[in-house]
Amino acid sequence: MKRLVILAVVAFEILFAVCGLLAADRQPIPKLTAAQWRDDLQFFARELPKRHANAFHYVSRKRFEAEVAQLDRRLDRLDADEIYAGLDRIACSIGDGHTYVQFPDDTADLPLTIGRFGTEFRVTRVAPGLERALGTRIVRIQDKPVRDVEKIVLSLTPQDELPSLTQVQATNWMTTGMVLHGLGITPTRDTARYTLADDTGREFETEVHALRPNETPHWITAFQELPLFRQHPEEAFWYKSLPESRTIYCCFRSYKKLRANAAGLFKRVDEERPDKLVIDLRQNGGGDYEVGLRYLIRPLRDRPLVNKRGHLFVLIGPTTFSAAMSNSAHFRFQTAATLVGQTIGEKPNSYQESRRMKLPNSGWVVRYSVRFYKFVESGENAIRPDHEVIPSWTEYKAGRDPVLEWVLRNPKN
Repeated sequence: MKRLVILAVVAFEILFAVCGLLAADRQPIPKLTAAQWRDDLQFFARELPKRHANAFHYVSRKRFEAEVAQLDRRLDRLDADEIYAGLDRIACSIGDGHTYVQFPDDTADLPLTIGRFGTEFRVTRVAPGLERALGTRIVRIQDKPVRDVEKIVLSLTPQDELPSLTQVQATNWMTTGMVLHGLGITPTRDTARYTLADDTGREFETEVHALRPNETPHWITAFQELPLFRQHPEEAFWYKSLPESRTIYCCFRSYKKLRANAAGLFKRVDEERPDKLVIDLRQNGGGDYEVGLRYLIRPLRDRPLVNKRGHLFVLIGPTTFSAAMSNSAHFRFQTAATLVGQTIGEKPNSYQESRRMKLPNSGWVVRYSVRFYKFVESGENAIRPDHEVIPSWTEYKAGRDPVLEWVLRNPKN
């Protein structure tokens, strides 16, 4: 699953999501005639503007139609990966993070993960057999410098969202064989050649072969120990008392069963009366923001012992998405929370509320937005942290979480 922030691995190595892959929607790579592809393209070009709340708020209708016409002229010469890239590029040109073409089931994922640290791209985890690549810098993919690859892949990210989101998405797509092949970076979808550099600067090449559909390798990670926020990856909502700092840390990844989960958290808060409560939204890809308001934010707002500056903290990041982004804004404006981390990549005032349609022949699913939301009344259309903390490669490799560390060090008011 790569497109709706599934996030057991956040920010630098998200198996991703910021736009959803639902298991029921998955489809194998179709084998269609040019006429069938053309029928799908015309359905896409006709229905997407009709169904989207405002398809031309960012891209012009003229540009949209020109891109469709250009793809139509090339259809006879393209394979399924290239057609996917063409369709998704047009969908992403609409601009919002909820509008895109979902990945099919077989994306030819390559068994390594890349993270972006400043201007560097590092291998953060690998499958067995690729241990030599772990921790190295990406120099080239095939024969293209990695920064050139990033520029190409950015075309398959939402064009009217913030760079903090699009850069993370583009970095993740650099290990997706379907994307690399569809964009002409690699000659096939199943193999990619990476030129890597170790910490001495010595370069070497590694040929990486794609996983089978739904294959999950035994991942080997670059960090020395598992930081707190990466623990319990199967849990949607969990919390832990940190007695030394009189803090309760809550990892809020999903809205599933939030009413019961939040009730358990508040029972702990009321019993322990901590100095600090930390709500971590960095791995949260969304749900129903009204549920978050009802069962988490308003109850916190009404607890004066914790709803004070220097006592309540919310951790945010580039892939805090959809309802989690909305609730981050609610935390800022309705509580005394201090937001810590990195700028959220989705704009708070934007088109959201995703719906889907299926293309008639390929069965590929197209997502589109049906409603405009406004979560910031004035000023910049962004949710930036009150205190920015950007993890470095050194901190990542050591298994540290400088975002949480800053909160624990920060004296309460």
